[in-house]
Amino acid sequence: MPAEAKHPKGAAKQPERAAEDPEQQAEETVRDAISAPDAEGRPRRVTRRFPLFTKDTARPEGGGRAAPGDAPAPARQWPILAVLGLVGLGLLLTALDVFRVGTLLIGIALVAGAALRWILPDVGMLAVRSRFTDIVTYGVLGLAIVLLAMMVQPHPWLQIPFLKDTLHFTVSS
Repeated sequence: MPAEAKHPKGAAKQPERAAEDPEQQAEETVRDAISAPDAEGRPRRVTRRFPLFTKDTARPEGGGRAAPGDAPAPARQWPILAVLGLVGLGLLLTALDVFRVGTLLIGIALVAGAALRWILPDVGMLAVRSRFTDIVTYGVLGLAIVLLAMMVQPHPWLQIPFLKDTLHFTVSS
């Protein structure tokens, strides 16, 4: 039985490929400049065409260390630790029945996270998605929590008249 009959199409051509120059084979591979870097810091792909199947993920922009690599771990990740510390303090105050101040602190922590993400070039693990998406997500959620904390009953610090009218319209109809 001939070799071509035993193997699928093109199997007989493989020995010819092995004889080709390895540099020529490296030039034939498609590389994408937006992929995660390899061990030497070069991107694995050099074209902007997206691959059919994703095999790696790139770090979000600004996802580098917030301090030099020789600094201790907490110092390298100070932005996320600052935001988490404020959120933790807000949760503690909320648990201790200082609800309005605790939730305000949680909202302020998220707004501060958005500001840090906008201002600093490297924020460590505070960078989760793209810079724009992080800023919008942290900012909108933080502002919503602050506004809701200021409108909470009894004795709200902030009263928005059209919301009361809207509630009466929906309940009475």
